[in-house]
Amino acid sequence: MIIELLVSAFILIGATFALIGSIGLLRLPDFYTRLHGPTKATTLGISGMLIASGLYFSTGSHDATSLHEILVLLFLFITAPVSAHLLVKAALHRRVYSVAKRPQVLARGQRAQAAVKEREHR
Repeated sequence: MIIELLVSAFILIGATFALIGSIGLLRLPDFYTRLHGPTKATTLGISGMLIASGLYFSTGSHDATSLHEILVLLFLFITAPVSAHLLVKAALHRRVYSVAKRPQVLARGQRAQAAVKEREHR
């Protein structure tokens, strides 16, 4: 009874995160902000569902520990940040439009003056 409640809770939590990540993919304004939906929230959503699957198949009539879910989870946590990083690097290289303001490029002397002003401000 307790295991079924835990499995149900992890499935609901995972589905909620996956839904939020998918909505973020649709609603956010540019490529860089859209990338956060699949890489952050959806990764957590899939993780919740995999934990639920691992709990379900490692208890009850299924006595073996579920190694498949652990391996998929490990693979997911390794590949999601790497693929997001490569996508952002390619977008930066192609100069994909962003709604974020670009930082001002300062000359060497201006950087030093800005650093001094910032230290004085603190």
